[in-house]
Amino acid sequence: MEHCIFCKIIERKAHSTIVYEDQLSLAFLDHFPINSGHTLVVPKKHYATMQDMPEEEVGRLFAAVAKVMKGVHSATRADGINIGQSNGAAASQEVFHMHVHIIPRFSHDSKGGMTFPERKRATLAEREEMGRAIHEALGKNA
Repeated sequence: MEHCIFCKIIERKAHSTIVYEDQLSLAFLDHFPINSGHTLVVPKKHYATMQDMPEEEVGRLFAAVAKVMKGVHSATRADGINIGQSNGAAASQEVFHMHVHIIPRFSHDSKGGMTFPERKRATLAEREEMGRAIHEALGKNA
């Protein structure tokens, strides 16, 4: 998919701060995070939505999500974690490459976790620093 930004990240044709990789999946920091440490986990093979994925690949992808979530939680010292996945424009999917959001949440960032704070623009230096922390935390949780 030549116009898919996530495919370009997977192929290393676009920069992103990668925190985890296995045979099926890649995890990298969101450039417009809700909170620092907001990470996306994507399948390396292009699927527009989860409905397009074989069930066994969905299961393997979510195993990676669980592993990465532990690293994000440890590195950010978040009070909680939101896991989010949207399918289709009506569900507010913006990039049509299946992806799962791992969003660190803090008691002070919204009312009872029911709303999300506004997205921020993370600098490359901020993403790289957080990426190192998550990568290190993943090594401890392996």
